[in-house]
Amino acid sequence: MLGYFDPATDAGTPPVESTEQVRLTIDGQSVTVPEGTSVMRAAALAGISIPKLCATESLEAFGSCRLCLVAIEGKRGTPAACTTPVAEGMTVRTDTERVQRLRRQVMELYMSDHPPEYLSRSDRSDCELQDRVAQVGLETVRYGFEGRNHLDAEVDDSNPYFQFDPAKCIVCSRCVRACDEVQGTFALTIQGRGFDSTVAASQDDDFIDSECVSCGACVQACPTDALLEKSIIEEGLPDHSVRTTCAYCGVGCSFKAEMKGERLIRMVPDQDGHANHGHSCVKGRFAFGYATHPDRLTTPMIRNHIDEPWREVGWEEAIDFAARRLKTIQAEHGRESIGGITSSRCTNEETYLVQKLVRAGFGNNNTDTCARVCHSPTGYGLKMTLGESAGTQTFDSVMHSDVILVIGANPTDAHPVFASQVRRRLRQGATLIVADPRAIDLLYTPHADPGLHLPLKPGTNVALINAMAHVVVTEGLEDQAFIDQRCDPDAFQRWRRFISEERHSPEATESETGVPADRLREAARLFGTAGNASIYYGLGVSEHSQGSTMVMGIANLAMATGNIGREGVGVNPLRGQNNVQGSCDMGSFPHELPGYQHVGLEDVRHSFELDWGVTIDDEAGLRIPNMLDAAIDGDFRGLYVQGEDIAQSDPNTQHVEAALRSLDCLIVQDLFLNETAKFAHVLLPGSSFLEKDGTFTNAERRINRVRQAMTPLAGKADWEITQDLSNALGYPMHYSHPSEIMDEIARLTPTFRGVSFEKIDRLGSIQWPCNDEHPEGTPIMHETDFPIGLGRFAVTEYVPTTERSNSRYPLLLTTGRILSQYNVGAQTRRTRNDTWHAEDVLDLHPQDAEDRGIRDGDWVGITSRTGSTVLHAVVSERMPPGVVYTTFHHPVSGANVITTDNSDWATNCPEYKVTAVQVEKVHQPSRWQQRHEADDRQQRAFLTGSLAVPEDE
Repeated sequence: MLGYFDPATDAGTPPVESTEQVRLTIDGQSVTVPEGTSVMRAAALAGISIPKLCATESLEAFGSCRLCLVAIEGKRGTPAACTTPVAEGMTVRTDTERVQRLRRQVMELYMSDHPPEYLSRSDRSDCELQDRVAQVGLETVRYGFEGRNHLDAEVDDSNPYFQFDPAKCIVCSRCVRACDEVQGTFALTIQGRGFDSTVAASQDDDFIDSECVSCGACVQACPTDALLEKSIIEEGLPDHSVRTTCAYCGVGCSFKAEMKGERLIRMVPDQDGHANHGHSCVKGRFAFGYATHPDRLTTPMIRNHIDEPWREVGWEEAIDFAARRLKTIQAEHGRESIGGITSSRCTNEETYLVQKLVRAGFGNNNTDTCARVCHSPTGYGLKMTLGESAGTQTFDSVMHSDVILVIGANPTDAHPVFASQVRRRLRQGATLIVADPRAIDLLYTPHADPGLHLPLKPGTNVALINAMAHVVVTEGLEDQAFIDQRCDPDAFQRWRRFISEERHSPEATESETGVPADRLREAARLFGTAGNASIYYGLGVSEHSQGSTMVMGIANLAMATGNIGREGVGVNPLRGQNNVQGSCDMGSFPHELPGYQHVGLEDVRHSFELDWGVTIDDEAGLRIPNMLDAAIDGDFRGLYVQGEDIAQSDPNTQHVEAALRSLDCLIVQDLFLNETAKFAHVLLPGSSFLEKDGTFTNAERRINRVRQAMTPLAGKADWEITQDLSNALGYPMHYSHPSEIMDEIARLTPTFRGVSFEKIDRLGSIQWPCNDEHPEGTPIMHETDFPIGLGRFAVTEYVPTTERSNSRYPLLLTTGRILSQYNVGAQTRRTRNDTWHAEDVLDLHPQDAEDRGIRDGDWVGITSRTGSTVLHAVVSERMPPGVVYTTFHHPVSGANVITTDNSDWATNCPEYKVTAVQVEKVHQPSRWQQRHEADDRQQRAFLTGSLAVPEDE
């Protein structure tokens, strides 16, 4: 995969894979490289540096700057080293007097149209052009600076994170090529010819108004200061860097956090990152300002009642207050009356400690995680069919796919770095199938064939996947050899009889799914006849009342076509948050100990009991929905929430708030005063990913290191807070470093048996399972067998959701994410990303808008059976008639005020994707929003001490 430029190690052109080796001589040194390698790369591998400006190993050779001229024996002239392939017996000289003179002349021409101060080094720049000036020995410019030039060109300052200064541009095209080859947006172009050539955002727009997605590829590729981060302009160059892992989505991009002392200057994607290969998105690359935002909680606070102001206290008093409250609740209401919720944003080690605290310190299994409301059906469905609760592939595997089926996911917005890789593969000729109510951006990939869109109605996923499988089986497209060798024969025959029934045909299901039968048959045939067919799915699969059934249906289709166990195939859930996979792996669910080991298994419990020195309950504890219901009933009284905001993220907000108000003790550990914290009795300041050590596990099971780059603003990392609370409750924890926690995880979890910080540091990352059989990890799962032996086909009966549209609620609302914002927005809303998405809006089809007299920008009221809210309207052809869409990044929007508490039959994952609503034009925000804003002002006044409290309170 192509990635970003790093001048310290860049060899100028991409590596070449070839079994044939070529020997040549460069500056008297014998060099052997693969056939097809450029002279420039061969020289770099031999330690010989050839000056370059347009060349970088992250991009294909271009040959425009003419600085890398060399002399080759037997060849006329001085060819460019970047575009000249090596040949057997070739003799190259890179340092002849003529070559050096020509390079100085080329550089002199560049500098004649460049600010004169760039002839000397600047401590506020890391301009590669200045390095080349020194390398070729240029000291003066003979041509002067008086003639026609670009020095007065206007700076484009429109982007909030970087600027474009045409006066410093040498029109090398690296930024344009990075946008094309790495990101795949094609937002930049070279406009004009000759002297008038200039880099321009497409359609003559400023950067902010163009198709640019602010991934930073152009900034990183630029060899001058023409494209430069504003943080560098304001702060100067960093003085050291720390390698760490992004804390946004489940791609798990590796970054260098470039620091000046304790201040983060910029995040630079790591070209050695195994998940991102040096690429990034706007969030990971630029949206890090939240880590030091003034809203950060930095002092513990307590209060006896939620209608009282907060009181700042020290850590010891806050922990003691929380522990006494929890002990009192259990003494009065029993052992089962309290519980904890782990975070998919915290590290594996921190999540592990929270569930350990609940089981060993609280003495029950009332532990759950936010994965409950996103990917719990993935865990259930894949465990039942393939035997393991995780995706099967590496991200790189998609580069070997012939057909890519994307279901209920929008990678360009939610997993943008992976989406760039998919788009690269589509431009190479792979076929795309998208099953989604909306026409997502992936369908409009530049310079690729149009994808096949299956615009299914929300809630009909299972009917669609069954229809595809029906075509595969009835048209003889199954891989019988794979089935005979790898799958349970009885389960397959049972499923085959079921799926062959005519009621599952595309024609029979067309009225239910809304997908034309001929189009669905085409999709099934494409998938069934592909050499390698892969499936990638998101929350549009799992967040349904039949989420678990759909995941099993996806696994059925993959097994039936033999698309398991090699590169280019597989079942791949795209995890939403940075450590959703890890939070599940670490035993956050009430029925499973770390490594998905069921609490009901005596030998499993025994190993943990010996290590922890306690007795573990053999019954599963409460899930989040059960905790909320029990709180309202008065049976559940205390809750410890680490890094989650269930008052904003969970469905049916009124129900969640009622439950939180019912608690005698709510402990919230987070970076900010979030919606859940408004109902808390104890606020414990959390730490950002920059302030801690540990690991995250991404969507491809890749365990990446998180490394501390700055001191925790509140004085403690999250794992230390949990440890302190456990000690105060009477269950001793005495870890001195997160590596010791990982050692314990490895000791007790078979799939992590071989994992350690030392090994991750040495290998860069590890994909579990990592054990004696797979000491360096497992990139591709199920290559020869399944953890359960034979794959199990599951009968996937389609049961329509009870949430149906009718005359009162004629539209179906579905929800999702947008590129610039993330999850509940607590992080991204505290950055300049609000430039692109300052509010949640409602997308609706032009016909639905016309029927209601709605125009772009109108306030519209959205009412469901549960509640109502008000948003601005966006009329969009990408929406099918009858379906509306919104995001949930801004708490004032109240998206979950209108979602219902319907949930998946197996896991209680909420059905966010199907809510029957009515939409009408209104003229003001809803009363819920007005109350929310008033509550928010009151809470902030409590925090600042500016609210006058009556004496009788």
